[in-house]
Amino acid sequence: MLGSTGKVLRVDLTQGTLKDEALDEATLHKYLGGTGLGAKYLMEEVNPKLDWSDPKNILFLGSGVLGGTRIPGCGTISFVTKGAMTNGATSSQANGNFGAYLKWCGYDAIIVQGVSPTWKYLYLHEGGAELRDASQLVGKGSWETEDAIKEELGYKERGMSVFSIGPAGENMVRFSGIFGDRGHAAAHNGLGAVMGSKKLKAFAAQRAPNKLQFADPPKLGELAKKTTEGAKAFGGGGVFNWGTSRVVPAAEPAGWLPVRNYTTDVFSEKDLFDGQRLRSLFQSQNYPCYGCASHHYELMTVTEGPYKGFFGKEPEYEQWAAWGPQIWQKDPGAAVVLSNECDNLGMDTNEAGWLVGWVMECYEKGALKKEDLDGLEMTWGNVEATRALLKKIANREGCGDMLAEGVKRAAEKLGGEAVNWAIFTGKGNTPRGHDHRGRWVEMLDTVVSDCSTLQTQMLVMNKDLWKMPNPMDVFNPDHVVQAEANSTGSMTVCDCLVQCWFTSFCDTETQTEAINAATGWKLSVDDVMKVGRRTVNLMRLYNLKCGLTPDKEKPSPRYCSQPVDGPNKDKPIAPHWEKMMDQYYQLMGWDRKTGMPLPETLKDLDIEDLAK
Repeated sequence: MLGSTGKVLRVDLTQGTLKDEALDEATLHKYLGGTGLGAKYLMEEVNPKLDWSDPKNILFLGSGVLGGTRIPGCGTISFVTKGAMTNGATSSQANGNFGAYLKWCGYDAIIVQGVSPTWKYLYLHEGGAELRDASQLVGKGSWETEDAIKEELGYKERGMSVFSIGPAGENMVRFSGIFGDRGHAAAHNGLGAVMGSKKLKAFAAQRAPNKLQFADPPKLGELAKKTTEGAKAFGGGGVFNWGTSRVVPAAEPAGWLPVRNYTTDVFSEKDLFDGQRLRSLFQSQNYPCYGCASHHYELMTVTEGPYKGFFGKEPEYEQWAAWGPQIWQKDPGAAVVLSNECDNLGMDTNEAGWLVGWVMECYEKGALKKEDLDGLEMTWGNVEATRALLKKIANREGCGDMLAEGVKRAAEKLGGEAVNWAIFTGKGNTPRGHDHRGRWVEMLDTVVSDCSTLQTQMLVMNKDLWKMPNPMDVFNPDHVVQAEANSTGSMTVCDCLVQCWFTSFCDTETQTEAINAATGWKLSVDDVMKVGRRTVNLMRLYNLKCGLTPDKEKPSPRYCSQPVDGPNKDKPIAPHWEKMMDQYYQLMGWDRKTGMPLPETLKDLDIEDLAK
């Protein structure tokens, strides 16, 4: 099959068996791979009434029809499972190399089920796959695990891709993730907890020879260059040249930088966190993903301050935000340390940032005292206390056990006014590291998302194609709802292919050309757009079967509170919320009372049989 291996590896950890299964072309044609394919398996195989930690839950990871091609960003991998934070559907993507190496090892996807009696890791290579003993890896962080597996198997740095869980995943911290290729993360909705519940420590894939066959390799080469040129031009090339490292100083004056747990929108030290400044101040080196020419991903050494000499991954914007302004911490070097500490322990930096910021506010206001926190003084910006707390959470030690449940459950357990200080959604999924009171589209998206994280991104290459308001008023409720509903599926297409959004910027037209060049199919742009929307609605169906109701699709009181200062203090979203939800459900073709996609919606997407 062109563009595909035609095989899925099924791993039964209970039985200790590995089996190849055929993947037919019709299924790939309908779902493209990645998140779409994973959502299909989740719907068909996992009883929605089961708990996320049940051995019968599956952990799916897959590439898509562009995986292993020359198209930039197609080393990305998508994970799908029933997640620990919402106990519903989740998908999360990690960039790096694994998606390409997986296909070169002969598989489009892996499905893991059951639970192993002892810790194992899965090793993929040119000759097949095998489960290996991982007892020596227990307790190690993601970087240590990657180093240890490569040393054991005799691979150099780029000769293997390793994704693993840290101590947090081993201890089933609800917001633990899966990390690899030096800090790339699939971190949302407790993927690491699911993997830990199965006693699977890591996935390791050899960089085997690329034997994939494509319909039109020269055309793929042309489209690879076109994609790179598009990324260079998008937004003036800011992301291509600097990744997300320059976002902090831009976000603060626009009012969407999270500062001190949403208690202010002013962070006068914002320019200290400018990536252009820090890449010249700290020792920085590019560490690109497979097939990518951008300077998005860097490794760096801190060169000044109390953490001088620390080496790790350059934080993404959300990590700068979490370990800088969100916890009122003003040393960029310390933010590098905390970011890498969180990754190495194996936790989602977004949830960890909301959690630590909430703890600090509780400590300041007396809802949590020193004795409640095992003697830690959780004052604003206390770096060493934060490091100690993160380790306690990852190991479920002392106060860390309650906090390991995430900010929503911890706040509800503590009770009182503390619940009103926590940032979360009614479903339990985690907002990204922004102050969404200044980004209404993203707040709406986070609350209604059926993948547990960012599901739609209004920054698409062709706004007319996705019927985006243009120009758009980001504080106009009608514009916000139209942008969210009309562009739904655009980012999901990337997650099905699987392609990094920062290389494609949802350029659906170029993606369609690339799909056809890889496979020999003759899909239209409308066909591809429908795959994205089909996947969104499929995950919606699964979540409804898990017990989702429309009343859970709401932000917490602090999350949708009115800013007290900054540029958006006179722009509250709460008065518009219910009307926005009414309009959104209507545009999506969903029943307002039940949340269920209407029969005509399901028929149009060819998934009406799965609604039964």
